[in-house]
Amino acid sequence: MDLVEVLPQLHMFRFRIGQAYLWRDGADLTLIDAGDIESAAAIEDAILALGHDPARIRRIVVTHGHRDHYGAAQELADRHGAETLAHALDAPVIRGERPVPEPDLLDWERPLYAHGVTCPEAPPTRVDRELTGGEVLPFGDGTRVVHAPGHTPGSVALHLPRHGVLFTGDAVASVERVMLGVFNVDRAEATATFRRLTALGPRTVCCGHGDPLTEDAAAVMEAAANGR
Repeated sequence: MDLVEVLPQLHMFRFRIGQAYLWRDGADLTLIDAGDIESAAAIEDAILALGHDPARIRRIVVTHGHRDHYGAAQELADRHGAETLAHALDAPVIRGERPVPEPDLLDWERPLYAHGVTCPEAPPTRVDRELTGGEVLPFGDGTRVVHAPGHTPGSVALHLPRHGVLFTGDAVASVERVMLGVFNVDRAEATATFRRLTALGPRTVCCGHGDPLTEDAAAVMEAAANGR
């Protein structure tokens, strides 16, 4: 796992497939996604290496119900008493009550998808709080939950307006270039979500896959949304 500083309060954990983020408010920690089932120890070691205590993880916000985003959430939540949050539409998938919805794959996405499913299956994971969108969460000086459907029905983004930070989950990807995330269940809905997220005008964009955008993020997002 690679540990990347995005901002003084924000670090990225990059795994073999996918990534997660750590936001710090003083001593209190928030995880945005939690990697796959094998990621818990690496996340804890990285938090310790940063000089923080994993026991201060207050919440884990799961952006959507895919195995590379919530695989370690249950283990970390159990170990450190964290609350797990996810959208109500993806919560049954995360809890193992419903299957993962099948994406509508383009031909060029098929080999990427085959690689993605080599990530270990995630265990059934409890969701302590179901989100619907519009909630303001108590970190990052008020973090707004944005329902971001298209990749999955219950995908969420997180907007920290006072810091200009946007966590997109897999609604946006920044692998080689900024683009619509792949493996969407509804491509038209995903495209509309991309445009709504762009309209937030973020200064820092943290995607589910690829490097964070830290320079001219709003302009880069707008160009991608307009196909430039």
